[in-house]
Amino acid sequence: MAKRSSNRVKPAETELKEKLVNLNRVAKVTKGGRTFSFAAIVVVGDGNGTVGHGLGKARDVSEAISKAVDDAKKNLVQVPLHNGTIPHEQKGKYGAGRVLIKPAADGTGVIAGGAMRAVLEIAGVHNVLAKSMGSPNPHNVVKATIDALQKLRSPLTIAKQRNISMEKLFNG
Repeated sequence: MAKRSSNRVKPAETELKEKLVNLNRVAKVTKGGRTFSFAAIVVVGDGNGTVGHGLGKARDVSEAISKAVDDAKKNLVQVPLHNGTIPHEQKGKYGAGRVLIKPAADGTGVIAGGAMRAVLEIAGVHNVLAKSMGSPNPHNVVKATIDALQKLRSPLTIAKQRNISMEKLFNG
């Protein structure tokens, strides 16, 4: 999967919110008994088009979450939003995880499953229809959703590329 570095964001002055998507407990059986470790998937964002995801692993939950937040702050991307929704329909994939996101009318809300809902809400999308069609694994669903959000193009960019005005873009 090729990383898109063009819309990366530095976690500088923005106030980031964080949301725990999944917490997994793993047991390693040794001679002295079971050793538990935790893996946390976290998404962070400012609720205004910036979102990132991270994975943290540690022996205790709080340390795993803080590691995941630090990792997520390193992977922030900017997402184009248009009137509280996304500019156009888009598919995203990562591994076996496949997602479809569609713009929705005002008042619809975020209609999406668990891991996708967390990413879309943290990104600041208020009205969207979303469907996870592939693997239900939260790792892949989060990465596929961010892939779909990265592929989005803003109406302003499309108008510039076609050398037309915004009115002509929307009204034909």
